[in-house]
Amino acid sequence: MISDNLTVSENGELLFVGRSTVELLAKYGSPLYVMDEARIRARMRQYAEAMRAAFGESALPLYASKACSFKEIYRIASAEGIGVDVVSAGEIFTAHSAGFPMEKAYFHGNNKTDEEIRLAMEVGVGYFVVDSIDELNAVDEAAAQAGITQKILLRITPGIDTHTYEAVNTGKVDSKFGNAIETGQAANITARAMEKPHLALMGFHCHVGSQVFDSDTFFRSADIMLAFIADMKKQYGFVTRELDLGGGYGVRYTENDPTIDLADNIRQVGEHLRASCAALALEMPAVRLEPGRSIVADAGLTLYTVGTVKHIPGYKTYVTVDGGMGDNPRFALYGSAYTVLCANKMTQAADMVCDVVGKYCESGDIVQPAVSLPSSVCRSDILAVTTTGAYNYSMASNYNRIPRLPIVLLTADGGEKVVVRRETLDDLVQYDL
Repeated sequence: MISDNLTVSENGELLFVGRSTVELLAKYGSPLYVMDEARIRARMRQYAEAMRAAFGESALPLYASKACSFKEIYRIASAEGIGVDVVSAGEIFTAHSAGFPMEKAYFHGNNKTDEEIRLAMEVGVGYFVVDSIDELNAVDEAAAQAGITQKILLRITPGIDTHTYEAVNTGKVDSKFGNAIETGQAANITARAMEKPHLALMGFHCHVGSQVFDSDTFFRSADIMLAFIADMKKQYGFVTRELDLGGGYGVRYTENDPTIDLADNIRQVGEHLRASCAALALEMPAVRLEPGRSIVADAGLTLYTVGTVKHIPGYKTYVTVDGGMGDNPRFALYGSAYTVLCANKMTQAADMVCDVVGKYCESGDIVQPAVSLPSSVCRSDILAVTTTGAYNYSMASNYNRIPRLPIVLLTADGGEKVVVRRETLDDLVQYDL
């Protein structure tokens, strides 16, 4: 199995966290997101413990909200004692509404509006990760009006290509994010930030991409960032207190993806960072990492019901489900690979190659091409798409006026609860006049 929270029952049904996916779908309706609370908590603890061991007690993981944002995820993060990063008024409001301690929130984004800046300050967001000179000025002005001194990090672009999807490569010099070291903009914004009377510059942030399967990318970005930090100390006497190296460790979507030992990789980054700090005569800054996908991805599963099976002789077979690009647009966006299983026929041979597609009126509505399923697959069978905890619910839409899916959390104590209810047709028209 692609993940150890997936097993098969004696009667051939797919089990998720030991629970029958067939029974879950019958109880809560189709299609359905299901999430594993114990896995989410275990990943958060793994990051927190590994980071403290590698970087010292001041280290803190920040859950990347964009991977999957709803109230319960912030309650879990709060209980586990980690921070979060947020990128919009919506994520800020959700975290605050859930009672998350906002001093542990870091506000990202390359175009924070005046309204978002004010909201973040009103609810006590701890840090702004400032992306540009324009934003620096806006945050300073807002802090003056609020009568506060706002802690900030500056987003720096180290100029690294992570060799991942182009769409999620964020560390290149010409990225829309951050201030490039190579062009001199990073040094310039640092000097400007130090002059702002209502801002407290604490350090720097970088993020170089996603789906990274080893620590080489972190080694390279750390070396570039530490050299920059040393240069800022030499030029301006600025001592960096925090260094946020972003997120990006990958997860297994298919059997071809490698398994990552997160603790060992973080240990390696810690050793590399300490050695580099010593060589540059720098104090070790408090380190932040921003895991998102690697915390929630394999804690999620999407269940669908098969509608039609269409054979085109000499060409291909389509198996259509009752969801698709509205609840998972990642294949349409990135060509993302997924593992698809027939949840109620797990012991039957997967002897038919087909394209699993959705019900949306769009030719690009493909869940996954070239999937092997039992040739007996027919209407009312149940398909499970694994590793859908990240960037599925958070990127879902109402395309074709189709309601969004609910999330059922399988709780760490063996229970279950609906943490996001299923949208209704009434929900779809509630804002129409």
